Amino acid sequence: MFVGGTDTNSSTLEWAMAELLTNPTTMAKAQTEIKQMLGLNGFVQEPDISELPYIQAIVKETFRLHPPVPFLLPREAETDVEIFGYFVPKDAQVLVNVWAIGRDPGVWENPTRFEPERFLGKEIDVKGKNYELTPFGAGRRICPGLPLAVKMVSLMLLSLLYSFDWKLQNAVDMDETFGITLHKANPLHAVPVRRIRH
Repeated sequence: MFVGGTDTNSSTLEWAMAELLTNPTTMAKAQTEIKQMLGLNGFVQEPDISELPYIQAIVKETFRLHPPVPFLLPREAETDVEIFGYFVPKDAQVLVNVWAIGRDPGVWENPTRFEPERFLGKEIDVKGKNYELTPFGAGRRICPGLPLAVKMVSLMLLSLLYSFDWKLQNAVDMDETFGITLHKANPLHAVPVRRIRH
């Protein structure tokens, strides 16, 4: 569980940074929100996350486009059932493709674009109640690491954006490698630039 939690959190953070570095306007908005909340000489703490709606929206948008695990744990049909015109026989194994749901044009406007604003002022969350955004699953089989993952990714992202400015040495490759978890095909190479505090 420890390895799984570490791997998925670091991968999600890498995706968030890659998206922000390829969307400088979004990065600037996030850093402005953080600066307004923490000032120039603040100290990043966990309770700060709840006061930063744009950072929360960035994390949700990252989970929508790049869920840590593209397929949820398999389920088994208890009875014969028809779902949206498809017949699923009893005892069939069912896989939920959260990667495809997060990019479904029938659910999301501009589904392949990174737009954190889509979550501002909305109650959509990753906690298993909104089926269009379930990167951790839902119900009794929801991932037990959900609370830790949301806090850790948010806190790490907040710390990186508050403490440094970032620049790229090369273009960002957004290709994905599918497996049990979803990784970038080529790692992100970003250079942190220490901010001068006055």
